[in-house]
Amino acid sequence: MSVSATVSTSYDYLFKVLLCGDSGVGKTSMLCRFISDEMNDAHIATVGIDFKIKVLEIKGKKIKLQVWDTAGQERFKALTAQYYRKAQGILLVYDITNEKSFENTANWLRMIQENAISDVKMMLIANKADISKNRKVTTHQGKQLAKDYGMDFLETSALTAENLSEAFSILTENILKHMQNQFDKEVVNSQLSINKLDSYESDSKQESSCSC
Repeated sequence: MSVSATVSTSYDYLFKVLLCGDSGVGKTSMLCRFISDEMNDAHIATVGIDFKIKVLEIKGKKIKLQVWDTAGQERFKALTAQYYRKAQGILLVYDITNEKSFENTANWLRMIQENAISDVKMMLIANKADISKNRKVTTHQGKQLAKDYGMDFLETSALTAENLSEAFSILTENILKHMQNQFDKEVVNSQLSINKLDSYESDSKQESSCSC
């Protein structure tokens, strides 16, 4: 998979990607590391929602990503629910050292199902892989949950940047493939409609000619 990042202002596609999961799982740190290769270790909870932009080049296409960082606190869930409907992709994040954050993915998945578009592309992210010695959630558990919901799965670290670029790139490529497939289907359906119309007009002309 050929992927590179650029700061160019021109792009072929604009994709909106949502980061969601419990407060403290490292969503903001992941975003800062991915966007600017900086580590945000201040542990200040996101209030409401914030977003950053990065342009990736995937398979010859420039993709402008708007990555939305949602608050994980319960009181902000109603506020951030509206952003699910605008997202083409979602990264659902839990902390491998926090079993509760893994259990709460069920609540986040329910919110995604209730609010996101039906064909939204999702990926499950097990963050804080750099402190696996404190692991409470096994890799097998994460992979099984992802499999149950048809998601890709990666373990990441905002501290070391492990698999961060890969996570965003894989999700972006999945969105791109889906959009191109949808476009191809629309082209085929449009061509079928044109062919049917041509056939109908041809039949009508023949009937008109025979009646003379």
